[in-house]
Amino acid sequence: MEKLCVHTMTTKPWSLDDCARHYPAAGVEGITVWRQYLEGRDPLSAGAMLRDAGLDIVALCRGGFFPAKNATGLQAAIDDNLRAIEMAEALGAPQIVLVCGAVPGQPLEESRRQITEGIAAILPVARQANIRLAIEPLHPMYADDRSAINTMAQAHAICDALGSPAHLGIAVDVYHVWWDETLEAQIKLAGERNRLFAFHVCDWKTPTTDLLNDRGLMGEGCIPIRKIKSWVNAAGFNGFNEVEIFSNKYWSMDQNEYLQRITSAYQQHVL
Repeated sequence: MEKLCVHTMTTKPWSLDDCARHYPAAGVEGITVWRQYLEGRDPLSAGAMLRDAGLDIVALCRGGFFPAKNATGLQAAIDDNLRAIEMAEALGAPQIVLVCGAVPGQPLEESRRQITEGIAAILPVARQANIRLAIEPLHPMYADDRSAINTMAQAHAICDALGSPAHLGIAVDVYHVWWDETLEAQIKLAGERNRLFAFHVCDWKTPTTDLLNDRGLMGEGCIPIRKIKSWVNAAGFNGFNEVEIFSNKYWSMDQNEYLQRITSAYQQHVL
C-alpha cells in the first residue's frame, strides 16, 4: 500500500482538503494533484498541507496541449506550461504529466512537430526547477483533439529528437496503451533509457458507455494490469502506482465508499 497513489480527479467531487483528510485514512500514501484543484489557493501552502497530512506529492497534472493553428496559440501553450512548472515547483511535485494535445483537422505530423518544439521550449526551465516532464501517450481514439502522441514509440521519438534529456520521460497509463502489441518492448526500452517516469492504473470496461468518463476499477475490465505491471517493474520502475479513474458512475456515489473500493481493487488486482 505504500506505493498507492490516487489522482484528485479520481475522486472528482472532493476538494483538495477532502483528499488530504480521506486519502491517508484509507491507506493511500501518494497524491497526484490536478491543476484545477489549486485554483484560488497558494500552491506552496497547498503542498505543505498535503505533506503535513502524510501524503507524498507524486505529480502535477496536467501540462501539454501544445499544438495550435498559429504561432500565437503555440506561444500561449508554452506560457501555460511554464506556469505549470512554477506551480509544480511551489507545490513540491517532482514531475508534470503532459497530455500533449492535437488540433482537429491538422495533420498529426504537424501536431507532433509542434509538440516537440513546445517541449523543447520549456525543457530548460523544467531542468532548472528540477521538474521532470512525463509524456503520456493517449489511446488513438483521442488523436483528433486530445493528443497526437498515441503510442510509447511516438513518445520515445520525441525524447530521441530532443537528445534524450534526463528530465524528459514517459508516463505509462494502462488505459491508453494496453492494446499495443509492442508494449512490453517499449516499456523495456523506457527502462533502459531511464525514461519510465510514471505508471497509471484503471480498467477498460466492456462494453464501455463513455470513452472518457466510464473507466473501471482495476479488475472490472479487460486490461491485463498485473502483466503490464510486471513489465514495468522488470524495467526498473519502483515509483507509485497511480489510480486514475474518470467515471460518472463512481463520481455520483459516496466517495468514501468509492475510495474503499479503490483500495480493495488495488490490493486484489494490482499488487
